Amino acid sequence: ALDTSRSLLSLCLVNACLLATLIMIGRRGGSGSELGLPVSTRGTLTRIHSCYGQSPSQLPRRGMMLGGISTIGMIATKGAGAAGRKFPPIDPNPDRCELATGGNTIGQSNAASDRELDLRLCKLEKRKLVGKTLSGGLFQGGSFDEADFTEAVMSKAYAAEASFKNCDFTNSVLDRVIFDKSDLSGSKFTNAVITGASFEEANLSGTTFEDAVIGQQDLKRLCKNPTLPREVAEELGCI
Repeated sequence: ALDTSRSLLSLCLVNACLLATLIMIGRRGGSGSELGLPVSTRGTLTRIHSCYGQSPSQLPRRGMMLGGISTIGMIATKGAGAAGRKFPPIDPNPDRCELATGGNTIGQSNAASDRELDLRLCKLEKRKLVGKTLSGGLFQGGSFDEADFTEAVMSKAYAAEASFKNCDFTNSVLDRVIFDKSDLSGSKFTNAVITGASFEEANLSGTTFEDAVIGQQDLKRLCKNPTLPREVAEELGCI
């Protein structure tokens, strides 16, 4: 029993370090691979070594390259899902929609915040949200068409049934984000980190995922979306 507990604790430490590293991947670029993985993934293994005390060669590696798309298999991810989640009434603050321009003071991985970022029904088209921390934000029903989310962190954001047409998510961190039934048509996810995210019934027509770092389970879910452009599906290895 003691050995089992130690093994579970070790796995949790590895996953925690990996998640912290994934948040950094979205802000980095690079090329080349010594381990048959992209530079960003090798960085993940190196960071785990510094956190966990093992060399990269001692850790399990199931990452692979699929047409320039990095898939990470060292952490099990599940669809974010909204089951059991309760939402408060819409914030009556008349300035709540403008709060997005300042981001949020928040714990990136667990969405613990000094305030809730309520952007439901907000119209923030063409806004510059570069590098903003929007974790835990509620985007449902809002319109964010052509907004720039470059390097934004959206951990645990609830972005279902919203409009994100022609948005730029380059280098963003989309960890456990719910995009169910949202319109993401024409948006680009270049070098974005996508783990535990949900795109059920989302419109992905015209999207691009060049050099994105995608969890293996996330990739399976993306491949099931019938609106994913054929050329992107081929690049991802879906067909």
